[in-house]
Amino acid sequence: MKLIIAIVSNDDSSSVVNSLTAEKYQVTKLATTGGFLRAGNTTLLIGTDDEKVEDVVAIIGKESCRRTEVVPATASFDVGRYATYPIEVQVGGATIFVLNIEQFLKL
Repeated sequence: MKLIIAIVSNDDSSSVVNSLTAEKYQVTKLATTGGFLRAGNTTLLIGTDDEKVEDVVAIIGKESCRRTEVVPATASFDVGRYATYPIEVQVGGATIFVLNIEQFLKL
């Protein structure tokens, strides 16, 4: 038995959860925050059999693609003088952890 912890963008979370539940995987969804842009993330907890881990990872990868967005950045030139300029950053994708589970109980 494995526990898959997947951190995905809020923009991708609905499609990831819908695809996983369509394939009969049970998913617990947690709202989280972090990363470079302090943007909202979603942490998914998925318990599955060892042989199904690759399928789950493939579904998550398909539904949470990386993309480029332009965001404003701020630079300081002097005391009290700031300028903003656009920079491109990579968003989306997923961070996935796969853990061994010694015991699984559903009460």
